[in-house]
Amino acid sequence: MKAPEQQSRLSVFKTYKLYVGGKFPRSESGRVYEVTDSKGGQWLANAPLSSRKDARDAVVAARKAVPGWSGATAYNRGQVLYRVAEMLEGRREQFVREVAEADGLSKAKAAAAVDAAVDRWVWYAGWTDKIAQVVGGANPVAGPFFNLSTPEPTGVVAVLAPQDSSLLGLVSVLAPVIATGNSAVVIAAERAPLPALSFGEVLATSDVPAGVVNILSGRTAELAAPLAAHQDVNGLDLSGAGAELAVELEVSAADTLKRVRRPSPEDWTADPGTGRLTAWLETKTVWHPIGV
Repeated sequence: MKAPEQQSRLSVFKTYKLYVGGKFPRSESGRVYEVTDSKGGQWLANAPLSSRKDARDAVVAARKAVPGWSGATAYNRGQVLYRVAEMLEGRREQFVREVAEADGLSKAKAAAAVDAAVDRWVWYAGWTDKIAQVVGGANPVAGPFFNLSTPEPTGVVAVLAPQDSSLLGLVSVLAPVIATGNSAVVIAAERAPLPALSFGEVLATSDVPAGVVNILSGRTAELAAPLAAHQDVNGLDLSGAGAELAVELEVSAADTLKRVRRPSPEDWTADPGTGRLTAWLETKTVWHPIGV
């Protein structure tokens, strides 16, 4: 007796959405754009094409998150960041596939990049309760006073994710922003946004409070312009901007006295040091009488 033919089933394609305020909205404009792999131009997915309204909504969510996140203890922030690394490790195979397609890497090299991203996240988690000892301290003064300098978060930081490293580069620029108590509005790599959008799902299933990280996909120049001029954005990381765009954004950011980190050639596999941690900290100095 002939066995009944098995019915073929349709593939279930992944729907990618923005991550704003702890939720997964589509772009308010309803626009999407095609994302293809970096080798043969094969279609991978439709990513949301964020609008300026989406960027403004992300800033509102990030601003609301600042008091709670910056007010948390450094030790607690470290625990939260470590939880993110746990969840990223648990979805390793998915990210290996997405990074291989996005960056044009072999499976082995993509796996190494994902492992490095997890390790990088753990590394920054360990710095949350140590950076104050490095950049703060007691200052010697001529008088009966205590003079103490302590680092404080800048506030809301807009981050242009690197275009050449869809996950490791993203982690390298995002982790130090939130490790130091800031909130972030991230513009994912324009050509390869899928790992960043999937990373939003990792954040949502971790202990990161809503609004601390907000992830947008779309045209980098279109989204960066309103963020650079926004009065409620306090810092701007231009890692994912080309030279011409970076100059335009820096000029725009000057009107609101933003702290700006200019783009420079980066080896994302190298030891990151503490430069990105200190970039988003401001120093508060307090004088107090000794009382003698």
